[in-house]
Amino acid sequence: MSVHNNDLRKVTTHRLTEMKSRGEKISMLTAYDYSMASIVDQANMDVILVGDSASNVICGNVTTLPITLNDMIFLATAVTKAVHRALVVVDMPFGSYQGNSKEAVASAIRIMKETGADSLKIEGGQEILESLTRILSTGIPVMGHLGLMPQSINKYGTYSVRAKEEWEANKLMEDAIALEKAGCFAIVLEKIPATLAEKVAKTLRIPVIGIGAGNKVDGQVLVMHDMLGINKGFSPRFLRRYADLHTSISNALQQYISDVKNGDFPSENEQY
Repeated sequence: MSVHNNDLRKVTTHRLTEMKSRGEKISMLTAYDYSMASIVDQANMDVILVGDSASNVICGNVTTLPITLNDMIFLATAVTKAVHRALVVVDMPFGSYQGNSKEAVASAIRIMKETGADSLKIEGGQEILESLTRILSTGIPVMGHLGLMPQSINKYGTYSVRAKEEWEANKLMEDAIALEKAGCFAIVLEKIPATLAEKVAKTLRIPVIGIGAGNKVDGQVLVMHDMLGINKGFSPRFLRRYADLHTSISNALQQYISDVKNGDFPSENEQY
């Protein structure tokens, strides 16, 4: 039996805070194109993330670093045209906000004006506060991202669990508090110990969305291509596959090829 929220009102940042206050979990999923975003939105997903994971699943890159601001704007524009209920969040790509707060604001304004998105997401803690503060000062809602931060993968050198050591766990908590104080409306915690994620969620007033962060946070996010089984080679512990579209699509394509080769398609009923 379905237990998701059938409320068709537009999801806003304020509604996410209300959901946390009453203990209602927040559902969040990525989407990168009009057709899939339409399906996700009609399923009553609370948040749709136009993630820089498009660099991997759409563009075929090994990391998220190569995707550009123009790429993200192109994808987000398609997604927002399809969405009526979900809150649309767009990842600011690597290089669009780190180190130069003026450039960060210009990038943020471009995304919001050209895509029609509802909000942005950026990776980092206290080291990006200047850029974050300037973006927030324009009235643009921002979701933070801590823990494993894919845009910093070259610094880490590994996709292993973050914040297992006490010093890093303490820094993550300090960063989370700083992001909330600065004005973030929510934070994503990626691939950290569940006990730490629970502590962060209980400490903050704003929603905490987890990916590989246990079930004691305020909501969950996954990459669509992973949870639908389109990708077969990515199987972290936190991933639950809800479908095997790779096999379904492959079978359909093979049947189509066979029907074309055998002259079975199109039939007399499929022609004019």
